[in-house]
Amino acid sequence: MIDLGISKMALIGAVALIVIGPEKLPRVARTVGTLLGKAQRYVADVKAEVSRSMDLDELKKMKDTVEGAARDVHQSIQTNASDFEKQWSDDGSSLATPDSFEQFPEYKAPHKRWRLKQGATPQWYKARAGVRTKALSGAARVARFRPQKIT
Repeated sequence: MIDLGISKMALIGAVALIVIGPEKLPRVARTVGTLLGKAQRYVADVKAEVSRSMDLDELKKMKDTVEGAARDVHQSIQTNASDFEKQWSDDGSSLATPDSFEQFPEYKAPHKRWRLKQGATPQWYKARAGVRTKALSGAARVARFRPQKIT
């Protein structure tokens, strides 16, 4: 890049002051600053686009390798499955019959109240120890603990 030091910047400023004049110099400096800012943003965008395209190329290569590995695994599974089917069809005595399913127990449905938490502490102990087992709403709590009127 261009090496601009303090002495070179001062020389450029002095020449610009003489050539452009003191009236137009602030406007020209502002214009040059905005153009330099736009150029820097453009260069940053180009760098980001190049890095994105390089990352995209790397991802495409990785995708191709993963797809190749998946194809290999699929082919090996297909060959193993066909070998298994051949062995299964050769051994006809091991085929399952409807009578062979009767050895399994019948399906038992789960408990209907499976969402309720089953606590290990018995209810009589909770009642004796004063443990709250039910939540009270705010209004119920106020009504319960409101002082009674003396009549």
